[in-house]
Amino acid sequence: MSDFTRKKFRFLMIVVGILLLVTLGLTACSNEETSQTPQPSESNIDQPNEADPSVISGSEKPIVIGFTMDTLLEERWKKDRDLFVAAAEKQGATVIVKSANGDDARQIAQAETMISQGVDVLVIVPHNAEASAAIVSKAHKAGIKVLSYDRLVTNADVDLYVSFDNFEVGHLQSQAMMKLVPKGNYVYIGGADTDNNARQFKKGAFDVLQSSIDRGDIRVVYDQWSKDWKQVYALSNMREALRANGKKGIDAVIAANDATAGSVIEVLQEQGLAGEIPVAGQDADLAAIRRIVAGTQTMTVYKPIGRLAEQTAELAIKLAKGENPQTTRRVNNGKIEVPSVLLQPIGVNASNIDETVIADGFHTREEVYGTSNP
Repeated sequence: MSDFTRKKFRFLMIVVGILLLVTLGLTACSNEETSQTPQPSESNIDQPNEADPSVISGSEKPIVIGFTMDTLLEERWKKDRDLFVAAAEKQGATVIVKSANGDDARQIAQAETMISQGVDVLVIVPHNAEASAAIVSKAHKAGIKVLSYDRLVTNADVDLYVSFDNFEVGHLQSQAMMKLVPKGNYVYIGGADTDNNARQFKKGAFDVLQSSIDRGDIRVVYDQWSKDWKQVYALSNMREALRANGKKGIDAVIAANDATAGSVIEVLQEQGLAGEIPVAGQDADLAAIRRIVAGTQTMTVYKPIGRLAEQTAELAIKLAKGENPQTTRRVNNGKIEVPSVLLQPIGVNASNIDETVIADGFHTREEVYGTSNP
């Protein structure tokens, strides 16, 4: 091999060596970068967002309220749902709402689901006051407190009851009727006999009527419950009352709520008597307020449910936090004296619609009177 060839070979070997060193260096850098960047694995794929309430621990986790309702078929209860949810969310809580549509077994099953989901507190509008005692028992076994909303659960260790003074509702109805009909034949069309509130409304009404009944000034010529608050039963009851007493044998009707009053007035309209016989209701439903304006319903009892919803949401959150809310009353539910907060209802007739339901924003002037009215 000549000197030139040897020199050429050495030069090529040096070049190859340099290339090898460069290649090794680049590989090392690549390996170092790879070791610093974690690769996807089962442990870090699809991790929950830190803002997800389900992974927030301690005091930062939002309170979850289970709200189990008897029904959402009536206007009044839809308002309760919307107002309660808005009030609770305003205070930072989350609300799960379920409606049983008047089915006891369904309401119990829905409540059990909420309990298994780990709600922090349970708020219940019972369909059947006594059957709902099972819900209270199941919730307490899971360490969850129960607040009875508007309607009282009976024969159970309910933690708190928030409602209106339901005896006063009945008082207001009878007082309004007696101003118009101090003597005569009265019909009472009740609500569901399984609803403790319906019994309280009736007791309050008869408390006022009783002295006149004892004197013989007032005769209750028909008195019947309307099963499950269903209008079909109220219709049947009012038709039966008319058949039994004739068109001129009824001077006043007290109906347990406005939906029931609507059924009463429907029957009276069939007989050409709408507006001639005074009818009392309660709940201040829009249809009832319009009937008052039209003169076919005499009065209703307004329960400012916006205040009820706000106060209930506040108290439910306190229960969920383990606090003992201050109460003003105790109501016996057949088992215990339940700590209670009772708000005052308001009688409404044609003379004070503007100062009550419209002033509170419960209904708008346009809804009540129509856009053409001042």
